[in-house]
Amino acid sequence: MSFFQSAAVIGSGLSVQREVMDVIAENLANINTMETPEGGPYQRKIPIISTKEGGGSSFSNVLGQRIHKQVKIAGIVKDQSPPIMQYDPTHPMADSKGYVRKPNINQTMEMVRMMDASRAYEANVAVFNASKAMAQKSLQIGN
Repeated sequence: MSFFQSAAVIGSGLSVQREVMDVIAENLANINTMETPEGGPYQRKIPIISTKEGGGSSFSNVLGQRIHKQVKIAGIVKDQSPPIMQYDPTHPMADSKGYVRKPNINQTMEMVRMMDASRAYEANVAVFNASKAMAQKSLQIGN
């Protein structure tokens, strides 16, 4: 794999992890949004990651063939799990039974997902730096 191919693969990984962190940040920012323009509480968003055709990360399949894939965000979907129902009959948005519908966001899980995306981003940066160092050393061999 050439330096430019590896840079493209690493770049796609960096871009995807940044977008994942943006979606998680949006989820956390809306953890208390109980009414949206669409109606009802904010629904947690989930990024869907897939591979791009025609290039990308290199790995061997079971036949030993090298496969190159880049990753991308294929879409962002809304979590279809029901909202959290919290009993608070004094709340102005409580229903007739005294329950308030809150966003289906678990703050702890979102923070774990954020740390995971952050570490994946850092790993991509480390791979890029190693790849760059190898390319520089290979250029020095000819001198």
